[in-house]
Amino acid sequence: MAQPSQAVYGDKIMTVEPFSVEQVPQQERHGNSFSQFTLWLGSNLTIADYALGFLPVSLGMSWIWAIIAILIGNLIGALVVGLCSAMGPAYGLPQLIITRTTFGRVGGYLPGLLNFVSTIGWFTVNNILGSFGLHALIPGLPFALASIILVLVQGIVAMLGHNFIHAYERTMSILLGIVFAIVTVISLVHWGTLSAYHPVHHPVGLSIMVIVAAAFSYLGSWGPYASDYSRYLRRDISKARVGLAAATGSFIASVWLEIVGMFVAVLAAGHSANSIDALHSAMGGFGAVATVAIILGGTAADAINLYSNSLSLRALDVNIPRWLIVVFASLVGLILSLLGRGQFESNFDNFLLLIGYWITPWMGVLFADFYVKNRRQAAPTQVKSIHWPGLISFIVGIGVSVPFMNSTLYEGPIAVACHGLDLAFYIGFAVAFTLYLALKRSPQFD
Repeated sequence: MAQPSQAVYGDKIMTVEPFSVEQVPQQERHGNSFSQFTLWLGSNLTIADYALGFLPVSLGMSWIWAIIAILIGNLIGALVVGLCSAMGPAYGLPQLIITRTTFGRVGGYLPGLLNFVSTIGWFTVNNILGSFGLHALIPGLPFALASIILVLVQGIVAMLGHNFIHAYERTMSILLGIVFAIVTVISLVHWGTLSAYHPVHHPVGLSIMVIVAAAFSYLGSWGPYASDYSRYLRRDISKARVGLAAATGSFIASVWLEIVGMFVAVLAAGHSANSIDALHSAMGGFGAVATVAIILGGTAADAINLYSNSLSLRALDVNIPRWLIVVFASLVGLILSLLGRGQFESNFDNFLLLIGYWITPWMGVLFADFYVKNRRQAAPTQVKSIHWPGLISFIVGIGVSVPFMNSTLYEGPIAVACHGLDLAFYIGFAVAFTLYLALKRSPQFD
């Protein structure tokens, strides 16, 4: 058990965080709800959001339908981030430890393992894109060396922990906000080119669903670790303000960067091999600065991925120090980056969709328990080994959604019958949410 450090933002930023998955005691609680806004703004002004903006253009969508789909997907995703962030102050625990009240200690191993894999995957995605950015900035720099540099930076931020991450994201929210505001203005200067964009008209309904799913899958994937960054807030703080701040920061950043990505995709059409080179060329003399911002945005997101990855493994009762898990995950992500860079563009969209298939049933169970059954005052350390209503609902939610899935790896029969329409996210959430409430009404459960 970690000993209290009397950590506050002002005097312990550079100290390695002593806590891991333990409950944060009241004397350690600090910060305000606005810290959630800057954290999620900074961490989502990032490279993956920007790259996602290329997807509507590749699908041949018009501006209006693409922006509508981006808004809808990110609104749902931001709601997830907000609702999960609001749980942190109530418990003072990481998100996956909170879910032990819903799934049980051992039952929580399944979502914990899935989140461990997910965070490694996101770390790899951002690291590959960031390495492309460093190579575009310094053409002679080998991809492997660029990856090593980024892994070192991100690993140090993650090892220092909660307070330093908040300070880092506050800084990034300001720096990246300024740079991307300039990128936006430069893009709009070329309004003639943007307005002349004539998309190939694919089926509007299907394209909208793809973009909604991809945007939600990116932003909603923060849900399983949102409270990791709000658990130090005082227990009596307004949960509504915490949730609203987190949702607003994440929504603004994701929508903004995805639209910027669309701008760049159109401006650089046919002239660049990848999204990073496209930004560098489309921004002209500002291209180098914009590319630096993309790289920094990747480190902002990956610091969070690495930190929460370590908490995910600790939620599996793996008794390894948090900092050592960060080192291990960094090495795994580095290896995956080196192995996966050649197939990145073809795998990125599919990864976004796959990542959401387990998260939405998980959210359905958690939200039903926390917000409907009102178990928010339960003690997560006093739980059963397996809480069967939660685990059953989670597994069934995933299973029922399988026929509705549509990815390049698997297309379910119902998705085929619906001409590729992917409803798995919505079905998984609805079934898990409803089944959990039904099982909790049964006398043999609870």
